[in-house]
Amino acid sequence: MSTRHILLGLLAAGPSHGYDLKRRHDERFPQARPLAYGQVYTTLQRLVRDGLAEVDGTDADGGPERTLYHSTEAGAQELTRWAAAIAPPAPFVTNEIFAKVVVSILAGGDPAVYLGAQRAAHMERMRELTVLKTTPNTDLATVLSADYALNHLDADLRWMNTTAARLTTLTAEVDAA
Repeated sequence: MSTRHILLGLLAAGPSHGYDLKRRHDERFPQARPLAYGQVYTTLQRLVRDGLAEVDGTDADGGPERTLYHSTEAGAQELTRWAAAIAPPAPFVTNEIFAKVVVSILAGGDPAVYLGAQRAAHMERMRELTVLKTTPNTDLATVLSADYALNHLDADLRWMNTTAARLTTLTAEVDAA
């Protein structure tokens, strides 16, 4: 996920302070890794440097002075371009689970035991996400984000089942190489 573009998208709603942008990011993308304040302010500085955002003033609101930022026309154009660009499917998928299966074979471990433990971890996370999305009054962004994660976890589980059924052949191929 592109932090600069997400912040430009949040600025499209109107001028904001870095603190407010961080809070809104964490609310709008509940399953994403929360942004660190340092990342927000560093990204805002780069947006200003690149002419995609500008400082709109400062205020204190009875507390520490805070800088207000707004998107520029160039920022709005960049956001439109980015949002319309098709995200290409990755030509190669790096899969940590697959790497651990192969390394387990190479090291003389039991990849079936690893796959079983990984499967259990995936199932636990799927249960957590299902509870999250079915909690009464859950906002749609959270539901959609949980659905996305659940579909990816489900694909991983299907891959693990297929791989577990092929471990004998995979082990023979890895050992022969």
